[in-house]
Amino acid sequence: MSDTMLIELVQLDDACVVHLKGRFVTGGDMNHLYAKVAEIKNRNCRNVIVDMTEVPFIGSTGIGFLVGMYSSITRCPGGRFILASLHPRVHEVFEVTRINTLIPIVADLETALATMRSETLVARSAPTR
Repeated sequence: MSDTMLIELVQLDDACVVHLKGRFVTGGDMNHLYAKVAEIKNRNCRNVIVDMTEVPFIGSTGIGFLVGMYSSITRCPGGRFILASLHPRVHEVFEVTRINTLIPIVADLETALATMRSETLVARSAPTR
C-alpha cells in the first residue's frame, strides 16, 4: 500500500468537507499537509468535517495534522470541527491517545453534516445578551 496522503477539499453551503485518503504516517509531506490547512483557512471554512473513510492507518504525523487543523479551526469564532467515518484501527488510536475526548467523532459523513447543521440552528436561535 502506498504511503501517499491525499487531501481533497469540497466546500458545501454550510461546511467544508475534507476527504482524506491514504496512510497518514511519518515521512509524509508535511508542507503539503499544512498548505491544505492554509487553504481551508483562506476559504473561511469555520465548519469543517474530516471524512476519514479511506484512511486505514494513522501515525503521529496524521495525528499532529488533525490536532493542528482542529486547533486552527476552533480558535476562530464559531469554528467547529468533526471527524467522520473512522476505520476501527484509527478509532482505536484516537481512543488510546484520548483524542476522542477532544475532537468530536461521528459514524459517517451524513451524521457529521446533520450534527453540523443542527448546531448551526441552535447557535442561530440562541438569545444574545
